[in-house]
Amino acid sequence: MASEAELSEFLKNVEKKAFKRAYYHVRDEDAALDILQDSMIKLCNSYGDKPIAELPMLFQRILSNTVLDWFRRQKTRNALFSNLSDFGTDDADGEFDLLEVSSSAADNGTSESAEDWIGRVQTLEHIETAIMNLPARQREAFLLRYWEEMDLAETAAVMGCSEGSVKTHCSRAIQALSKTLATQGIRP
Repeated sequence: MASEAELSEFLKNVEKKAFKRAYYHVRDEDAALDILQDSMIKLCNSYGDKPIAELPMLFQRILSNTVLDWFRRQKTRNALFSNLSDFGTDDADGEFDLLEVSSSAADNGTSESAEDWIGRVQTLEHIETAIMNLPARQREAFLLRYWEEMDLAETAAVMGCSEGSVKTHCSRAIQALSKTLATQGIRP
């Protein structure tokens, strides 16, 4: 059984990656935060008594199901109601930081030129845009395998499909990302 401290530490460790994963799916920062919070609450309420080793897989499955629930609610909501903000302009001042830029260069005592920093930020933005443009299943498989660093069996369990399907989705995602990024001049 996971102690309260272990559960808290686990949630701290998965928070950022889980938020990014939710954000990549729903493309809305507020919705991604809500999904993340709901997933964490569901994990604590329903599975807080499970061993700590079981929590990562349980959390990934809960997060996937919560994202799917969000899409179902959106589909219903969009079918029944018109969003008044669709008729206005979008004056959002807050710019979402697409990918956090590590400050490892500053920590190591070396500094980075502004040109290098801007180039790195732009490259990360291109990569994130390319990931967000992948089809949903390819994006989910790619993020679980390479962002969450899950093995093939774990990814298949979270996605609810076969290992062969995960391989296919990942392969297609990598090909699409490679092609898209190559047209933008970004090479591995």
